[in-house]
Amino acid sequence: MRRALGLVVALGVLLPAGCAADAPARSGAQTPVAAPAAGKTERGRASYYADSLAGNKTASGERYDPRELTAAHRKLRFGTVVDVTRSDGRTVRVRINDRGPFAGKGRIIDLSRRAAEELGMIKDGVVDVTVTVVK
Repeated sequence: MRRALGLVVALGVLLPAGCAADAPARSGAQTPVAAPAAGKTERGRASYYADSLAGNKTASGERYDPRELTAAHRKLRFGTVVDVTRSDGRTVRVRINDRGPFAGKGRIIDLSRRAAEELGMIKDGVVDVTVTVVK
């Protein structure tokens, strides 16, 4: 009986603590770390979503549509509009609707298929870019 009571007390303490520990991670994926002003820039590498992800839910709850001009960023608010510019001057304007990228060193943005096509990066896969906040 004592052992069972000890187990119930331990579970009563550990379970809420475990849930509370997980809560920031879940909400952190949806809560922006930064809301930069228009004109703020960031330099790094861009990649694009695999075609197999079409139809999957993004972190914002939208379905990924490769034909839309959208992107994933680790910190920018959902709905933020950014210009993504390659070193050769090609630029595409996208709306942030997902979190990422989480693979590859130096990657700062994952683009939809259409955005990647407009930047001419399909063959290259990963390219150097500058991301500039528009609004």
